[in-house]
Amino acid sequence: MAETAVLEINGLEKSFGALKATDGVSLTLRPGEIHALIGPNGAGKSTLIHQICGTLRQDKGSIHLSGRDVSALSVAERARLGLGRTFQISSLAGEFSALRNVMLAVQARQGSSFRFFKPVMKDASLVDAAMERLGRVGLADRAHVPAAELSHGEKRQLEIAIALALDVRAFLLDEPMAGMGPEGSKTLTRFLDGLRQEAPILLVEHDMDAVYALADRISVLVYGRIIATGTVDEIRNDPTVRTAYLGDHA
Repeated sequence: MAETAVLEINGLEKSFGALKATDGVSLTLRPGEIHALIGPNGAGKSTLIHQICGTLRQDKGSIHLSGRDVSALSVAERARLGLGRTFQISSLAGEFSALRNVMLAVQARQGSSFRFFKPVMKDASLVDAAMERLGRVGLADRAHVPAAELSHGEKRQLEIAIALALDVRAFLLDEPMAGMGPEGSKTLTRFLDGLRQEAPILLVEHDMDAVYALADRISVLVYGRIIATGTVDEIRNDPTVRTAYLGDHA
């Protein structure tokens, strides 16, 4: 195993009956990088992401996070070890403020989901820790706004603040640009460009402008297999990739 890999996936396989949705997938995520995972609809990206996160158990292969084999661990256990995920569909508590959402993550990190003897919103240690994370993603002035009332991009930033509250070691971002217009995508692209300094990012994304702007490396998944991994220029100029996926996106 490469010592520099924060996240390393080795030979993952997953079948559903006769369909091999993940077929010997291996990839790495290095410190400080954004590694984009692209591919057509039905390529197996979602199945792969579910295996990395722990919501779906692989048939074969292994997943290591910071050198530790997490292949048999639960979603919650992987999150506690620093695997931070944002979802295609937001899983925020919409009725709670942005601050309260992050405070829940701080509590979880501290090993206490409930505070019976002290009003949670008056606990300075929780409030201060949550506000610090909100400040890091640019949402300090939106702290008391219910999550449901935040813009699409702000919800993505809030999800990242929650991941930061869990002391994330690697981000897994699942189509963060989905549902955004051009300006929103540009704003989020600038934000994600700076986020790699917090932790490396495995980015699953269809917005090729964002991928080309952000990615240090790109892996192309087609029919459950990685057909190429390389820099932006290498992937754009790979004839196999152009035929299988990029086409007009090149």
